[in-house]
Amino acid sequence: MKNFATQEDRLDYLLQEFKEDSGQYKDLEVEDDYESKRMALRSLMNIRMPRKMAENIIKVQDEFLTLEAEEKGIVQMSQIKTVKEQYGSQHPYGDKLSIWQGDITRLAVGAIVNAANSQMLGCFVPCHRCIDNAIHSAAGIGLRAECSHRMNQKRIEYGPRYEEPTGQAMLTKAYNLPAQYVIHTVGPIVGYDLAEKHRQDLRNCYESVLKCCIDHKIRSVAFCCISTGEFHFPNDEAAKIAVETVTAILENHEGKFDRIIFNVFKDMDKEYYEKLL
Repeated sequence: MKNFATQEDRLDYLLQEFKEDSGQYKDLEVEDDYESKRMALRSLMNIRMPRKMAENIIKVQDEFLTLEAEEKGIVQMSQIKTVKEQYGSQHPYGDKLSIWQGDITRLAVGAIVNAANSQMLGCFVPCHRCIDNAIHSAAGIGLRAECSHRMNQKRIEYGPRYEEPTGQAMLTKAYNLPAQYVIHTVGPIVGYDLAEKHRQDLRNCYESVLKCCIDHKIRSVAFCCISTGEFHFPNDEAAKIAVETVTAILENHEGKFDRIIFNVFKDMDKEYYEKLL
């Protein structure tokens, strides 16, 4: 097993190994600055189909991503104020709810929620800005491998064309993320008009994730803004459904949760949740 003095040494090693592993891109030319090499490695991870890789390479990947997470700054739940603390919220569960703006892959909570697609294998578009890509990239290739294994099991049970239905929740390990678990859910895709079925599907996403938490005794969870990105669910309506659904679950299961975090990236979403809470 090689010893590496720096993150760049690990990056150089991983970039070479992932190029060789890809076959098609083994001769890929990359500029010699850290950012270019890092983007190239992420791209090779993003496009890689789930299959076995040598344990020594996986170990270096894990070291690299774990150190990278520490460099980005891991955010503990104790560092995030509740809406009651932050805003003086009068919400009945204001001491269990939080709004946090930032990168969800930094959160050291029980579970983070991934807005997945029906294939449940992560985003294959190199360095795409969606949350599915961000979570898989930070977790490492083990996450895609586990998702693939789970989907293969479901295809044995339900048929070779099985795709994950909208509104369900699937739990996996979090690998190199600071969270303990990732809960994947497929949100509704909105075309031209928002219909009641879209609303109900989104409610189902939040209900399924929280049921998954209860079933697995996960006491803290961070929700992304499910379906509001590539799936075009209106942001204001999505926030309203999220808060209403979470509140309804807490009415019956308040004691099962220490914290539920609404993770937002855009200022617009932060403002919507602030108004609601």
